[in-house]
Amino acid sequence: MGRSKTVPRFRRWLGIGLMILILPATIPLALRGYSAWEAKGQIYSLEQVPDRPVAIIFGAGYQNSILSPMLADRVKAGAALYQAGKVKALLLTGDNHVTTYNEPEVMRRYALTLGVPDSAIVLDYAGFHTYDSCYRARDIFKVDKAILITQAFHLDRALLICNSLGIESIGVAADAIRPEGYDLNTLNIYQVREVPSTTLSIVDLLCGVKPTFLGEPLPILASDPGKSAAVRPSI
Repeated sequence: MGRSKTVPRFRRWLGIGLMILILPATIPLALRGYSAWEAKGQIYSLEQVPDRPVAIIFGAGYQNSILSPMLADRVKAGAALYQAGKVKALLLTGDNHVTTYNEPEVMRRYALTLGVPDSAIVLDYAGFHTYDSCYRARDIFKVDKAILITQAFHLDRALLICNSLGIESIGVAADAIRPEGYDLNTLNIYQVREVPSTTLSIVDLLCGVKPTFLGEPLPILASDPGKSAAVRPSI
């Protein structure tokens, strides 16, 4: 009799213990799914994307002044949008936390080789994270409508952040530039990383976290079209 009561009790506590272990792991997956669902209808091809004043191009690393394949495709997509008259300016946002690593400048040089004039390029040197880039696009560069350019695995999170911050955003997946795809191991790492990154981004949005650096407003579409809105933060 005692044994028959003990077994169900053990199973019940085992089930509770498993739920306690599993539930925290399911929350990031659920938020990742929500991010992907929310982006439906906001992602377009290069040819079909509606016009917007600005394209925001997110950094993705470089080495020895050579852009990573993903970053090169992002800049190519931005150049294609500019040349098609879809946008008036490219906001290149990336990492420049030390003088020896200047992601936005390397992106700018590549954009110039693709035929984008320097007057249409704006650099954000403090885009250390996607959240920082979107926040600074709104508060520093006064962007209220934009096309976001990055790979598909990252695009839904970027759209979620920018739209939640009040930037009316749509997206173009830079994957179309490289139909043969990317290195599978690298792609898998980035896709897995998006799960916790999405959770952290939502926490930042809910808590109203400010980016690492802000500064004085520098509207991209200033009255003087030849004036650069690029700003280097004090680090």
